[in-house]
Amino acid sequence: MIIFIDSYTEEKLANSLAGRPGYFKLFYDTENCGCNGVLAIEILDQPLDTDIRISVKNFTFLVDKQQESLFDDALKLEADRSYPSFKVSSDSALYSTNVRIKDARDMASK
Repeated sequence: MIIFIDSYTEEKLANSLAGRPGYFKLFYDTENCGCNGVLAIEILDQPLDTDIRISVKNFTFLVDKQQESLFDDALKLEADRSYPSFKVSSDSALYSTNVRIKDARDMASK
């Protein structure tokens, strides 16, 4: 899998990390959803054993092996210039236009 980002998106991702290490996990969140899931991005301290790593410029994205088939081989991640969210798309699909980043680092210790 490949994820393409532009320089503005790269800046927004770096701001989300706030100078700390972390991994961006792209996944369908089904918790309390009652549906097929909502596309989300979480910042994690460490990948899980079932995660696939994807290098994107200075970042590492993660996708669970079980959810990898839900995405096309090449994705485009774009930061919204007027709202704190991202759009995830491919040449053949629009996955979501309102993807938020949730920082889940250090959650196990809280």
